[in-house]
Amino acid sequence: MFLRTVALIRKEFLHILRDPRTLFVMFMMPIIQLTLLGYAATTDIEHLRTAVADGDKSEASRELIDAYRSSNYFDIALYVESERQLEYMVDRGLVKAGLIIPAGYGNAVANGDQAQIAFVIDGSDPSVANTVFAASQSVGQAQSMRILERTLGIDPDDLPGVQVRPRVWYNPQMKSANFMIPGLMGMVLYLLTALFTAMSIVREREQGTIEQLIVTPVRPLELIIGKVAPYVVIAFLNVLEVLALGVFWFGVPIKGNLGLLLGLSALFLLTSLGIGIFISSVSNTQQEAMLLTFLTMFPSIFLAGFFFPIEAMPGWLQIVTYIIPLRYMLVIIRGIILKGVGLEILRQQVLALTIFGVVIMLLAAARFRKKLE
Repeated sequence: MFLRTVALIRKEFLHILRDPRTLFVMFMMPIIQLTLLGYAATTDIEHLRTAVADGDKSEASRELIDAYRSSNYFDIALYVESERQLEYMVDRGLVKAGLIIPAGYGNAVANGDQAQIAFVIDGSDPSVANTVFAASQSVGQAQSMRILERTLGIDPDDLPGVQVRPRVWYNPQMKSANFMIPGLMGMVLYLLTALFTAMSIVREREQGTIEQLIVTPVRPLELIIGKVAPYVVIAFLNVLEVLALGVFWFGVPIKGNLGLLLGLSALFLLTSLGIGIFISSVSNTQQEAMLLTFLTMFPSIFLAGFFFPIEAMPGWLQIVTYIIPLRYMLVIIRGIILKGVGLEILRQQVLALTIFGVVIMLLAAARFRKKLE
């Protein structure tokens, strides 16, 4: 049995090496995904194009404009003469925000009165608008404290009330890449192993070579191991590839045990390989296998917490996420990489992945055996 399995594994490795285009895709896909997600799929809003309608044109208004400019959230791209011009700029998408300073602002500040300004935000993209809304208030409050300290000689720290001093753990800079890149590892493990396992088996059926294997002494279990083992090796190489790029290019810190991470990744592979084997047993062509794999991938992307927080979903949809294996793997990866937690903290996720992996692999193997017979 061992020699037959090794021969099948060697055969599959040779087949992969003789198809350089597929091999190129296997190793380039994670790099392309990492580049796109690391740079494009980010919620870090900086240097937003902003227009200013300064109706006061005083020293106080210029100081306020400088406060917004120096925050790094806003780039003062242009000045307009009226709110109508500002509305035109926002409608055309030339700017995403606008600062409106009314006449009399400087006098109100000098007299110690309450001075009001308006900040217009393009809300067509809520993810951007929420961040800009908070940033505009933060800059305004900081400027208000400076005015209070200068005009009244009062140190804001001496004022009564509640003073909140937030501290961000695990990701102090709140970089989106630190959140996205660990999640990408789970996606690579799932997508590559499920997709290429399914397609490799279906390709044998399309070419008629699987029938040649069936008439040999090779057993179904040996055939499964021989087909999936090379893709397990490639999946781990892809994970190490993503880790290396994440650490050395994007500066993502790894705070936990790398051996534990790889070990639990192998546990997760039971699920993704089982899905790939099951898809191969219900597909007649490689195109069908690819479409079915992507069909299972979309719920994983949107319901596993990869892009969107599960806590923000409706209650009934949060319940559905419990049947998505990738949900548990993302908690494991982010917990080990960002938080440095150990197995005692991840027991529930490990148990869930074990159950999913065993059940899915048994069902897939039974279905595959039946298909061969």
